[in-house]
Amino acid sequence: MRFSESIFSSRFQITRHDLESHLAEALAAGGDYADLYFEYLLTSSIGIDESMVKSAAQGVSVGVGVRVIAGERTGYAYSDDLTPEKIRKAARVAAHIARGPSHVDKVSLSEGQPHNLYPVLIAPTDTAFGERVELVKRADRAARAYDSRIFQVQANYADNLREVMVATSDGVLTVDRQPLARISVSALARVEGGAPQRGHAGGGGRVELDFFLREKTPEHFAQQAAREAVAMLDSVAAPAGEMTVVLGPGWPGILLHEAVGHGLEADFNRKGVSAFSGRMGQRVASELCTVIDDGTISNRRGSLNVDDEGHPTRRNVLIENGVLTGYLQDKLSSRLMKSASTGSGRRESYAHIPMPRMTNTFMLAGESDPGDIIRSVPKGLYCVNFGGGQVDITSGNFVFSASESYLIEDGKLTRSVRNATLIGNGPEALKYVSMVGNDLRLDEGIGICGKEGQSVPVGVGIPTLKIDRMTVGGTG
Repeated sequence: MRFSESIFSSRFQITRHDLESHLAEALAAGGDYADLYFEYLLTSSIGIDESMVKSAAQGVSVGVGVRVIAGERTGYAYSDDLTPEKIRKAARVAAHIARGPSHVDKVSLSEGQPHNLYPVLIAPTDTAFGERVELVKRADRAARAYDSRIFQVQANYADNLREVMVATSDGVLTVDRQPLARISVSALARVEGGAPQRGHAGGGGRVELDFFLREKTPEHFAQQAAREAVAMLDSVAAPAGEMTVVLGPGWPGILLHEAVGHGLEADFNRKGVSAFSGRMGQRVASELCTVIDDGTISNRRGSLNVDDEGHPTRRNVLIENGVLTGYLQDKLSSRLMKSASTGSGRRESYAHIPMPRMTNTFMLAGESDPGDIIRSVPKGLYCVNFGGGQVDITSGNFVFSASESYLIEDGKLTRSVRNATLIGNGPEALKYVSMVGNDLRLDEGIGICGKEGQSVPVGVGIPTLKIDRMTVGGTG
């Protein structure tokens, strides 16, 4: 999309000459690098509870962030007012914070060549609001119809359309239009005298509304949520102790994302605070493990044509056959670590500074049949779905709660298990991976990643994994 022909010149009411002038202002006090990040964001959300639409909201925000880098110092300022005076003021503030001795010659901008990963002609935000309301109503009806033991359903729909423009002192100008939509469904089931059990499902991506009508319907997500809730009604208390754990394909990749992926972000490694710091070229996992972060998968929730620094996203191999081969780099870390950007600079909005973040993080498929993996375990735990979790970046230690899991007894799945918690260390856990399934699956498209107060959409995925040793916390 050419700048002169795009909606961005009219959306932000700014010319190429203006951009070059603002960058010059940002570098007037010295600095190695500066960039401008313009953002227009249109959002909507709908929530249904007790078969009634309880919330519906739409909003618009617009603003610009100005960043100046001088050595290891970063100055950042932003404004929700796009008048030239306010942008220049933000540029001067950022310049003052990052004041340095360097001098950058006059900036001359030329347009970059981003991907075209989500050619969505009509963004969901551009469709009739009533069509989106009907999606959550359908989800509510389908979950309730699944089983008479379902007594409460919550369904939510959310979408946004983000239009961004990034101008850098390296002379690159990029623009992107980023649609995003998702549906989530939560269902509660109970039997007389028993505790309620919850099931949750959802998904979406950088798609048109038609995706929810033809590919992954509200009924699809509703039935998944209801199935999980009903399956947990007969659950037994989780066992406790060290045992073999098998992770199912897809969403359980959130454990890989949290326990390993964050530790491979370059800012933690540049500061030497990651469990993976200083281990480039070393074996950090079983030779069966190859971990990828790929922001170029079409229509995926975590994908981007360009990152929030204007760099085209790419496929990054982080761990190859168990050996650490790369970190996720943003502009600042790549400059300081003297390496190339990996297209991993991301931010929540124009009011936030970019940092290295994941996009779609997953482990490549292996050669084992998933059924053979289950049959190889005389006693263990099979985890299908996860709730919350946390990880300590420095040590790599993690704690995760499994929202749906099953006992493995004599190579067969038997009783469902409640309140199972997985406790371990990311690098150590990967060393005990002894079988990798041939069934790689990415999650349905609902992931949100938090880091230092910023949230961004991401994707995760794994094939079926057998981990020979992991501590399970439970009540049994």
